[in-house]
Order: sequence, then structure tokens, then C-alpha cells
Amino acid sequence: MIRPYSPSDKSTVLDIWRAASAIAHPFLSQKLVAEAEAMIRDQFLDLAETWMIAPGATPVGFIALLGNEVGGLFVLPDHQGKGYGRALLDHVQARREALTLSVFAANHTARRFYEAYGFTPLEERLNPFFKHKEIVMRLPS
Repeated sequence: MIRPYSPSDKSTVLDIWRAASAIAHPFLSQKLVAEAEAMIRDQFLDLAETWMIAPGATPVGFIALLGNEVGGLFVLPDHQGKGYGRALLDHVQARREALTLSVFAANHTARRFYEAYGFTPLEERLNPFFKHKEIVMRLPS
């Protein structure tokens, strides 16, 4: 059900990101969303260690790591709440001694999810790209 990302998954990852981000980040402008998508497409996916979750033939979510940092965890809205995000975190946690991530302060659903998983907040800061507050969180080992 969880498999490594391959370059042929790029459009699927972007589709998942677009759909999930629209729900999770309604406070971002269209301009910022377009710039972020270009950055993900043209740079981030080539640098990240990305895992796909596909309960059937088509992936419904992904997690991307930059070292020990979760750079992105997104699940299609229709598939949220079914344990796919938790399964992806379990998968990468088994491969890392510690995990960190940043989540927008205004993304209350994701914050609750990460806190329920065991992440603890470390600091609040302004995201330099999006200009929105984010909370840096760590999963104790």
C-alpha cells in the first residue's frame, strides 16, 4: 500500500497537493499557491524522499521528507480520516530517529492531527515564503 515515489507520479502528487491544500490552506492567495506548486513541481520533488499511499491502483496521499523534516503530508480530501496520514507517518517514523515539521498556525485540523500523533510544538515563527505564522513541531524519539 505504501511505495516509493517515481517520476511518473509527479502529476498525481500535484493533484493530491492541490486538492488537499485547498482545504487545509484557504488563507493562501492564488498567487502564492501557484508559486508553491511550481516550486514543488520543479524543485522539491527532485530533492525529497517521497512515499505514496495507494490502497488501490491510484495513490490517495503522499509524504515527502527532507532529511528528518516532513516537508509535506497530504491526503485527498475524500480519503482523509481513514488512517492514511497516520500510516504514512508510521512508515517514515520507522526509518528515522526523529521527525520535525512545520504546520501553519491557521491549519487547526493538521495541528490537532500532529498533536494526536505525538508531535510537540517547539516554536512559532513567520514562514518566509508564505508570510503566515507556522508552528515547528518535533516528534520525540
